[in-house]
Amino acid sequence: MRAVGVTDFGGPDALHVVELPDPVAGPGELRIRVHAAAVNPTDTGLRMGMRAERVRDIPPPYIPGMDAAGVLDQIGEGVSTDLAVGDHVMAIVLPHGPHGAYSELIVVPAESVARTPAGASDAEASTLPMNGLTTRQALDRLGLLPGQTLAVTGAAGAVGGYAVQLGKAEGLRVIADASDADQPLVKDLGADVVVRRDGEFAQRVREVVPEGADGVVDAALLNQLAAPAVRDGGGIATLRGFTGDPGRGITWHPVFVHRYAREQAKLDRLRQQAEEGEVTLRVARTFPADQAAQAHRIFEAGGTRGRLVLEF
Repeated sequence: MRAVGVTDFGGPDALHVVELPDPVAGPGELRIRVHAAAVNPTDTGLRMGMRAERVRDIPPPYIPGMDAAGVLDQIGEGVSTDLAVGDHVMAIVLPHGPHGAYSELIVVPAESVARTPAGASDAEASTLPMNGLTTRQALDRLGLLPGQTLAVTGAAGAVGGYAVQLGKAEGLRVIADASDADQPLVKDLGADVVVRRDGEFAQRVREVVPEGADGVVDAALLNQLAAPAVRDGGGIATLRGFTGDPGRGITWHPVFVHRYAREQAKLDRLRQQAEEGEVTLRVARTFPADQAAQAHRIFEAGGTRGRLVLEF
């Protein structure tokens, strides 16, 4: 099979097409013929060698990709599922060695797979699993109740946008930041209040809720700078393992999406929410898989709204 990965870590041009043996679904696993794989920050990190220590005992090539969508191709022994070979599915992928989503075929645990949302293309579906489950875990960890206030940084991005929409679906009042150019987008996602993204996030939130928000999903990685936006005893969901000491009884909630990689019911619920219009699947642009280097260059330049997607 064809895959796109790196033999030596480096910049976008380190990505190249490689040939790998076709994987076979083992007990408890499903094999997917990948049609689309979304590009995420974790992919560029793997490409640059940020996970080199984790894969030091695994020979190259290293295949990025945590989001895939395509057609169910093979069902391993002992899998109990209502899916059938030929169904369109999506999956979260943990890219350890030659197992990332940038591949024509992937094998993943059955619990990492859900049916593609009805009416969604494979490219659209590929934007949901990793970012959707990241957001789901962030909200689960915050544990806010209907009527409470959620503040979201980086609301125009993938996780931030899902945080706005999933927060609204749970009856939260959502305050979200956006640049002037992105304010219409974030309003369309459903934010109750959109504050200017100007380096004063906490102050802007306090202007809306003087006591502070009940919780924050910090998709923009403000880290310690997000803490003043939260009320005493509130919480902050952080995406890169950041923790600090904000005082005032505030709790940091680091989010690690691999902990939800087998939460099939949560992934399937995201599917339902996409079908019901509570979640919007945003594709900015698609690329043939052999143009992955170009996709990474555009992604790293910033400013893309919606996901870039590689198609096989």
